[in-house]
Amino acid sequence: MSMRVVVSFIALLAGTVGVVSAAQAAGDEPIQPIKAAAPQDPALVELGKKLYFDTRLSKSGFISCNSCHNLSMGGTDNLKTSIGHNWQKGPINAPTVLNSSMNVAQFWDGRAADLKAQAGGPIANPGEMASTHALAVEVLASIPGYVSEFNAVFGSPKVDIEKVTKAIAAFEETLVTPNSRFDRWLNGEKTALAAAEVEGYQLFKDSGCVACHNGPAVGGASFQKMGVVEAYKATSPAEGRVAVTKDEADRFNFKVPTLRNVELTYPYFHDGEAATLTQAVDTMGRIQLGKTFSATENAKIVAFLKTLTGDQPRFTMPILPPSTDATPRPVPFGS
Repeated sequence: MSMRVVVSFIALLAGTVGVVSAAQAAGDEPIQPIKAAAPQDPALVELGKKLYFDTRLSKSGFISCNSCHNLSMGGTDNLKTSIGHNWQKGPINAPTVLNSSMNVAQFWDGRAADLKAQAGGPIANPGEMASTHALAVEVLASIPGYVSEFNAVFGSPKVDIEKVTKAIAAFEETLVTPNSRFDRWLNGEKTALAAAEVEGYQLFKDSGCVACHNGPAVGGASFQKMGVVEAYKATSPAEGRVAVTKDEADRFNFKVPTLRNVELTYPYFHDGEAATLTQAVDTMGRIQLGKTFSATENAKIVAFLKTLTGDQPRFTMPILPPSTDATPRPVPFGS
């Protein structure tokens, strides 16, 4: 074996060991990198994208899925509670749609098992989009462009709410945000984080935050009581998981939110009462962990949390097919 071959083999072996070591190191952490989306049916995703942005699914013709889960704003609306039909005040903070496919269930109380079940809720909720499933289907079925696309995707021109929610869910499943600086650090790029950010991550782990905020989504995998050590005085009427299970033990238990892209998804908590990450870290430390973080510790944890912002979804905005004379008209004003 020539010296050149020996050197090449050693270099290759060293590179392989480095990759294995980085992968092993990432596997040892309570948080794992996010993988890029790999849609199985691009045509279904494209239809879902159109429906996600189409305000005609609402009674007013003004509200779409993107209104409360704005993909230019971290998949939320940056309001304490969302604005519904006729400017109704929503009862709860809109969680981000980004990486929502990783959640154990949908909505703060988990009343929807998956994204497909969630997608139909706001359409028929009188405080949100205020339509009905029957009216939404009638609107779509009156638009030849949609009928043709449903036929191409599903093999039938019939439009129904099952197909509508399946398509929206397929699009939402693509809204993942890989390649954050923290993910690159997990994958072995140790210069991706500054020293203070690494120290913040260590504090995040040592303080017990990872008991709930773990996995690829850094949360979303369990329901936990808001106010374990110290009671939390909420400004929202939401009761938590008890509204679904009717079990008093679940009162004020909420789905743990993902911390991915958390610097973009303010304000925080189910009632939106924490306006800043600094405030959120302070509150969670006190009421969940019984710990008062110093200003320096808080700043380091916040610095770490900001490294969780990944590549935001990028796509061509859809051109929606036009309504026809037969399309039911929106009711933007009045009851």
